[in-house]
Amino acid sequence: MDRQNFKAAQGFTIVELMIAMLLGLMLSGAMVAVFVDSRQSYNTSETVMRMQDDARQALRELSTDLTMAGFWAELMLPVDITPDANLAVAANGDCGPAGVPWVYRAIVPGTSQSLALTAIDNATGAAVNAGHSCIAASQVQAGSDVIAIKRVAGTNSSCPAICPAPFDNTVDNAVYLRTNGTLGLLYRKPEAAAAAVPAPFWDWEYRPRIYYVRNFARVAGDGIPTLCRKVLLYRTTPPTMDPLVPGTTECLAQGVESLQIEFGLDSDGDGEPNVYVTGATIAQMQTVVAARLFLLLRGTDRDIQYRNDKTYQISNAPALTPADDFHRRVFSVTVGLRNLASLRKFGS
Repeated sequence: MDRQNFKAAQGFTIVELMIAMLLGLMLSGAMVAVFVDSRQSYNTSETVMRMQDDARQALRELSTDLTMAGFWAELMLPVDITPDANLAVAANGDCGPAGVPWVYRAIVPGTSQSLALTAIDNATGAAVNAGHSCIAASQVQAGSDVIAIKRVAGTNSSCPAICPAPFDNTVDNAVYLRTNGTLGLLYRKPEAAAAAVPAPFWDWEYRPRIYYVRNFARVAGDGIPTLCRKVLLYRTTPPTMDPLVPGTTECLAQGVESLQIEFGLDSDGDGEPNVYVTGATIAQMQTVVAARLFLLLRGTDRDIQYRNDKTYQISNAPALTPADDFHRRVFSVTVGLRNLASLRKFGS
């Protein structure tokens, strides 16, 4: 056997094997690191996209309701709205201050001030429960704003009274605003007082809603803050916003840690905001023509490889430095309140 063939027959030396193993380990480690980084990037992207989807849904619902706040169909002035004598709400289902009628009121009693839009700034649980008794203090995410909106649906629910009968797609037990453009009657079908609004008239579904941030998603104590709203439930007799009745609470987006709103006031009557304020009073609400919405969203799942030491300063809410392992994003939008702006232009 010649020298070259003899050397080939000997195989690899221990040094060569160790070098090969080391190179293999380095290559495997690099592949694992790439996989871990890719997985981490994927999880982060998924969390951010989920927050974006939730924010889009929440802002869409809030923007729609705010845009239509004070929409009373053809009726321009809420002072012309009268509740029907038979209109009632279930016990514990009004959702105003304890013992004070709220849900069917379009104006502050004894004034012409509209109640189409009210808010509680940086609310505590006690403040929210005092203003809206259907929201339990223990369920409120403290430090977030609460917004109450009253309006009717964007399309009328029935044909004018002069249309051929039968033509009426309103729903029994639901509450409607019946108006001919001059007078308005809030009533619960089929209990409208006879001839209270002269024909021709239209019926528009009444939709009062209260937006707030709840400190849990599905089960109390799960720690997932969620944007929810209280709605008037029609399937009960009479209608109710009682929190003990399923269906009065609709939750829109999980992970919403804070809702903040700034109101644009029109001080010169031209229909455009001159200044934005927080914590607007009832008197100031009469001049609101726009609103800035801010949402702070938090991922619903922890990221153990991430540390959030950022400081979030949103509107007039206290600065937040979470120092935890949740991803967060801030989303905002400015909404024109065209119905309230129209009333402002008319000097109402």
